[in-house]
Amino acid sequence: QVQLIESGGGLVQAGGSLRLSCAASGRTFGSYVMGWFRQSPGKEREFVAAVSGSGGSTNYADSVKGRFTISRDNAKNTVYLQMNSLKPEDTAVYSCAAGRVLWSSHPRPSTYDFWGQGTQVTVSS
Repeated sequence: QVQLIESGGGLVQAGGSLRLSCAASGRTFGSYVMGWFRQSPGKEREFVAAVSGSGGSTNYADSVKGRFTISRDNAKNTVYLQMNSLKPEDTAVYSCAAGRVLWSSHPRPSTYDFWGQGTQVTVSS
């Protein structure tokens, strides 16, 4: 069992930055692909970014490419999402997820085993 706790959300003006953190319990953190997803009211959960267990591979949704950076520190059991040049359309609840998934499957929420409760990100115009 893996417990995930997100932090770092908040209210920011358009063009600003936030850094989300997701702290994981357990001793096998490095064996999990970690993903960030977001969901806003009335919309389906959306893939944002993912990082492989070693940190050597990353992938981003087109909507955040060039603005967001995902990284992980396996010694600290933590994954990060650095969000720059934020836009109002980035407003959502952001959740991290962990799973022993094939890298080719990482954009699909259904393939992840564990989820955090989420942190709200609100970007004002």
